[in-house]
Amino acid sequence: MTRIAIVTDIHHGAPSHTKRGDTALELVAQFVAWSNAQKPDLVLDLGDRISDIDSQTDARLEREVADLFAGLDAPLYSICGNHDRDHLSVEDNVEILGADLKSEVIDLGQWQLALWRADTRINRVAPNIGFNLPEADLLWLSQMAQRAEKPTLVASHVPFSGHSQIGNYYFQRNQGLSTYPQAERARAALAQAQVPVACIAGHVHWNTVTTVDGIPHMTQQSLTESFTTCGEPAKAWGMMTLGNKVHWEVFGDDPFEARVTPARMRWTPPLAPLLERLAAE
Repeated sequence: MTRIAIVTDIHHGAPSHTKRGDTALELVAQFVAWSNAQKPDLVLDLGDRISDIDSQTDARLEREVADLFAGLDAPLYSICGNHDRDHLSVEDNVEILGADLKSEVIDLGQWQLALWRADTRINRVAPNIGFNLPEADLLWLSQMAQRAEKPTLVASHVPFSGHSQIGNYYFQRNQGLSTYPQAERARAALAQAQVPVACIAGHVHWNTVTTVDGIPHMTQQSLTESFTTCGEPAKAWGMMTLGNKVHWEVFGDDPFEARVTPARMRWTPPLAPLLERLAAE
């Protein structure tokens, strides 16, 4: 079995109406101490380490988080979130974290970890406001799925299950910003895998499990989010155990737990719309 400690959406920076960024460094220090006591095989940081302001401030905030991460005993794998990319390049993040940030596959023994570091920069100029998934990132995901020979955990910042955002403070009225516009193509790319697959992401600031085509897609709560915790930081971090099943538990003030069994085979394709079937008769 492989045990993975997970933290996401740290949002170190000034507090806002729903993000307690002023508590981020204290909570990251607590996460590091907890992780070292738990002795996971690796630590996964799913991105949005800061709340962006400008390039100089963002670099300082990222370094403050990176300095705390340096205290981790287990290997750390990071992914860039959209706030890590508003004013900083991928290369800036590489320099600050001292780590490669290209998509890669990590062999975990019984499982493998696919770090899908797809582009997370949000375009803020109308009419094409939102994410845009480069063709190269889709191609990487497709090729990884086709080549997979063992159960695979896909980690990304942005989820692509297409799950409902009803009740989400940020995304109920901004559904388009919760995922990639090419999410359906990403799901189709992943559906090529002939092995069990599970997905974990951040970005949407709540704990969810959505099963699509036999693949469980999970999203983990932000470390400092407060819209689900009455103004106080959620203090959320997780532990995922990969074995014959996937056991995922989120700790803190917005706790969550799930045990899922990813399917090896994909589901039967959906039935055609009734009107199309009637027209064909």
